[in-house]
Amino acid sequence: MKLSQVKQILNTLEEVHFELTNGTAVPEHFHVTEIGAVTKHFIDCGGTIREEKVVNFQLWNANDFDHRLKPQKLQHIIELSEKALALNDAPVEVEYQSDTIGHYDLDFAGGKFILQPKNTACLASDHCGIPKEKLPLSTLKTSCCSSDAACC
Repeated sequence: MKLSQVKQILNTLEEVHFELTNGTAVPEHFHVTEIGAVTKHFIDCGGTIREEKVVNFQLWNANDFDHRLKPQKLQHIIELSEKALALNDAPVEVEYQSDTIGHYDLDFAGGKFILQPKNTACLASDHCGIPKEKLPLSTLKTSCCSSDAACC
């Protein structure tokens, strides 16, 4: 979900709720402690240089159980961030504490923002011999990380 979509949705809400895909709600007394512009500049295992840009929201729970973030307040925080950081209309990524800091994509359903788990993937699977569909390991003849593989 892009930042512009978050802003459009906030205009229609009376309350802001976040939830994990397993149905666990982010406690209602959460804070948005940071909004940032994050750029990841990297090279994949096939040698392609890539760049990803996201707008990052950090959610945090404190012990101030009476705190409630209203949609208008979050809109205001976003507007300040857009001006101060020159944010683009990039996808929104959410940081939220679990066993460690989790990074989530954002969706919206049932009146709630849904924290969608992110997954790792090989971006150069054509260089590593990784099949498009999952095959049993016993059928694979080469490994990306074997001593003669070009990508590892």
